[in-house]
Amino acid sequence: MELNAKFQKIRMILSDVDGCLTDGALIFDEQGNEIKAFHARDGLGITVWKRKGGLIGFVTRRCTAVVQKRAEELKIHELCQGVENKIKMLGEICAKYELSPEEIAYVGDDLVDYEIMQAVGVSACPADSVPEIRAIADYVCQTNGGRGAVRELIEQILKSRDEWKDFGF
Repeated sequence: MELNAKFQKIRMILSDVDGCLTDGALIFDEQGNEIKAFHARDGLGITVWKRKGGLIGFVTRRCTAVVQKRAEELKIHELCQGVENKIKMLGEICAKYELSPEEIAYVGDDLVDYEIMQAVGVSACPADSVPEIRAIADYVCQTNGGRGAVRELIEQILKSRDEWKDFGF
């Protein structure tokens, strides 16, 4: 199926955090608090996606207060931290929102994302993802993780629907 046809079906975007919404660096202060840098472009893209009626979620194996804070700021629909089995989590999200896997796009960058990327309607990855992930992605962003890759995917989906012109601001 052509990528634009797949884009038409997407109702929810799920994204890994480290390496997708951040550059993947794990930085700790002297007290052991984790520090992450999120890009404003991803935040604005998520805001536009939500205004167009799209659902959004973050999925990560790690559990951090900073990710919780970013999720709260953006008022995302789903925050899944400490996820060991992303396929099981996908099933739970599909049931909760009455979605099929074909209605979900997933953004991943590393081997832990391989299985879920093969199970969703659209798989995407940042430009600097590992080769195994780039090889299976439906869409490889031109942008690196933490530099607006999620925003790039959102733009591509909305442009394919001719919905990128009116941002609602």
